[in-house]
Amino acid sequence: MEIIKTALCSYGLSGKVFHAPFINLHPGFELIGSWERSKKLIQEDYPDVKSYSSLEALIGDEQVELIVVNTPTYTHYEYSKEALIAGKHVVVEKAFTTTVTEAKELKKLAQEKQKKLSVYQNRRWDSDFQTVKTIIQLGLLGDIIEAEFHFARYKPTLSHKQHVELPGPGAGIIKDLGPHLIDQALHLFGMPNAVFADMRITRAGSQIDDYFELILYYEKLRVKLKASFLVREPVPSYIIHGTKGSFLKSRADAQEDKLRAGMKPNTYDWYTEPESEYGLLHTEKDGKVIREKVKSSQGSYLGYYDEVYKSIVHGQPIPVTAEDGINVMQIIEAAIKSNNEQKVIAV
Repeated sequence: MEIIKTALCSYGLSGKVFHAPFINLHPGFELIGSWERSKKLIQEDYPDVKSYSSLEALIGDEQVELIVVNTPTYTHYEYSKEALIAGKHVVVEKAFTTTVTEAKELKKLAQEKQKKLSVYQNRRWDSDFQTVKTIIQLGLLGDIIEAEFHFARYKPTLSHKQHVELPGPGAGIIKDLGPHLIDQALHLFGMPNAVFADMRITRAGSQIDDYFELILYYEKLRVKLKASFLVREPVPSYIIHGTKGSFLKSRADAQEDKLRAGMKPNTYDWYTEPESEYGLLHTEKDGKVIREKVKSSQGSYLGYYDEVYKSIVHGQPIPVTAEDGINVMQIIEAAIKSNNEQKVIAV
């Protein structure tokens, strides 16, 4: 089996929780190491890997074939560009970049270098979203008329990470949680015709937007995307209404919580939701009205890396393409413009 030697640009929360466990688990990857600026932690978890002292040392390591750019958003363009120029495949965290222009430049560069470039939109592999996707694809709701996606958390205090809370090109909830919701909506429904956005600051002392509500306008469909840090009692995270019926689903995927707690993923039961979190389907099937709970689909971020492997080694389509990333950035820029001008913006 061909092995893809892979290195991370950071071993903080993102590297430790979302990337290293799955790279280490997949038989087609070998975790080579990570760039670590101050804390040297990766060798505590993976004793045989390297701790690079600089980005130049990481990129200059000839054995590294794939680089995961999992540093703050404002660095994504620069680090991804350097990696592509050096002839590496690249996986870059969300938000893809800080601007549409940067995103398009990276796509062009990857094409010129004939290297794979993918945005790490792991929430496509959440059990809850996989369930919603299945319900829609099976046509159980008829034609979709209205959809609401919520990403609600209760975090009234500000983060200790300055790059997260200080104004800057990569800051704000629209570039933090926004890419997850937007990518999921575009993955299901495609690009909208127009966008309207309401963005504001709600937490005491915050200097960046920490609330947004977006409306994506399609010909017959409306999709509402909403994120907030001040929701103690969340509503269903997915509310889908169609010509035949409705589907309500909680955001119940617990992969992140389990990984944060130190659990390691496996290939047998990762991740299965409890019955208490099954979605509610109220629709008409074979001429009969039904209202029942639906077993959740399996979730696993390993699915993302499996598709990356098949793309690099077997030439299959890359999961979450650069074009997908560009589309998300176009919606974000339209949303910011809409909020500033208080009007609907054509996409």
